[in-house]
Amino acid sequence: MSQLIIGASLPKIPWEEKPGNESRVIWRYSNNPIIKRNPIPSGARAFNSAVLPYNDAYVGVFRVDHNNTRPNLHLGTSSDAIKWELSDPIINWVDEKGNPKPVSYAYDPRLLQIEDTFYIMWCDDFPGPSIGLGKTKDFKTFTRLENATMPFNRNGVLFPRKINGLYAMLSRPSDSGHTPFGDIVLSYSPDLTYWGKHRLVMTSSKYNWWQDTKIGAGPAPIETREGWLLFYHGVVTTCNGFVYSMGASLLDLDDPSKVIYRTRDYILTPEMDYETTGFVPNVVFPCAALVDAPTGRIAIYYGAADTYTAIAFTQVDELMEFLRKNSD
Repeated sequence: MSQLIIGASLPKIPWEEKPGNESRVIWRYSNNPIIKRNPIPSGARAFNSAVLPYNDAYVGVFRVDHNNTRPNLHLGTSSDAIKWELSDPIINWVDEKGNPKPVSYAYDPRLLQIEDTFYIMWCDDFPGPSIGLGKTKDFKTFTRLENATMPFNRNGVLFPRKINGLYAMLSRPSDSGHTPFGDIVLSYSPDLTYWGKHRLVMTSSKYNWWQDTKIGAGPAPIETREGWLLFYHGVVTTCNGFVYSMGASLLDLDDPSKVIYRTRDYILTPEMDYETTGFVPNVVFPCAALVDAPTGRIAIYYGAADTYTAIAFTQVDELMEFLRKNSD
């Protein structure tokens, strides 16, 4: 096994070996979902959330839909990245001068580390869906920065390092509703405030129905020796509504607007009860990935049916081989 992933060792990564009867490149955690309904007194559902290793344990920013159905962001901690404790109070934001700068609602966060700072991206109301951006160094003080985009936009995802001296972000321009369209766009910034050099990365595919309505970036891209590995969601419109599935692609390291490989078929689609039945049925929505570079193990965290948090596993060598053989 060669080390394809460029990154750190994570020996305590959540992991289950691939079942002997499993033929697919992705397999589910046998004890899914890891977060069930009513995880905190103020919240009914926790899903579409992001996690990272931190201080020999794990930390997460979780989307929680409150009992009034409005979503907001809550801090989570865990010793094993499977059993989570979620804080009942929402994350309190301040501006760069330390003054309160709250959000009225926030959802679908992404979390990553660039150098010594942890960055959080989410969808907020600016008014209307826009990409919120914040940072922390200790998960105690959370500083809200300028919004990365004007309305309407969703699925903002930063790359974990600068590319050619610039911060890079993927997003999905959208509308104010449930968005029956959507492609993935790349943008650059010198300072995380001013964004430009926009480039189209991937469009929804009219040839692969599972992703023919819209697509959106999932976890922060994973750097490999062959390119940026990106998990994403694809959506098809059926007679019973949207169905969200998971795909993968490989983007060029120096110019991520160039797609090297992209899965022709989905790699995970709603099949289990916790994915097909819930607040919004038939949703698999990846938002985070933990990686152990030496072994190539990847644990993908995804929202299931807009109700639960679940985990799926893959091994990078096997996934890359699948990408090469099953790419558009």
